[in-house]
Amino acid sequence: MARTTNRPVVTLRSTAGTGVTYVTRKNRRNDPDRLVLRKYDPVAGEHVEFREQR
Repeated sequence: MARTTNRPVVTLRSTAGTGVTYVTRKNRRNDPDRLVLRKYDPVAGEHVEFREQR
């Protein structure tokens, strides 16, 4: 099965400034802008926003 560029791998970086990152895939057709997800930051010890980094 071939991989397409419709679902690129993106890195999400914590907005808390702790340097924690998550790696995920996104659908370019549904999310053309930068992705923002609320996920757990183990260094900060709470849920914070993670923004797509380029």
